Amino acid sequence: MLTCHELFGFMPPALAIEIIETTAHVDKPAYEAVLSAVAAARKVRPEFLKKKPKADRHRDMAASLAAPRLDETAALLLRQWLTTAQVSLLADFLNHLGIKHHDGIVESFPDTVADEALKGAIDALLAKYPEKHVSVYLHSLAAMQLVNWPNLTNLLQADPRVQLA
Repeated sequence: MLTCHELFGFMPPALAIEIIETTAHVDKPAYEAVLSAVAAARKVRPEFLKKKPKADRHRDMAASLAAPRLDETAALLLRQWLTTAQVSLLADFLNHLGIKHHDGIVESFPDTVADEALKGAIDALLAKYPEKHVSVYLHSLAAMQLVNWPNLTNLLQADPRVQLA
């Protein structure tokens, strides 16, 4: 199973940049926290990164988030992007599985879900949302250890529609 920093390493660079840019627009404090963590990991001051053109800064941030030492930062960024910019995707998935939530946020996930229900929920998401967004969400569920569903792990490994690379 992939970790959060590995998700950034395997996802297309354009998607990683999209996640960073979206977070910059919808959750400035989270973006600033990620920027500061990347700066610290690169041993530069945040102001140095802020002086770069936005496209260069975001490309550098995306590349840095693939490093193991930034796994927690990568997890923060993914969590913020999913819960602020992908609420409908999360809600649709949870609704298909019959899991109670509030705007895509779950207090506790069930220990298991039926194979047919999971496959149906993923099929529904893929019919409605970009494949890579669905992939990032599903891989994030596993990477952040929010669920421990063997059938999800098997689907992530076997279904080419939810591969990141």
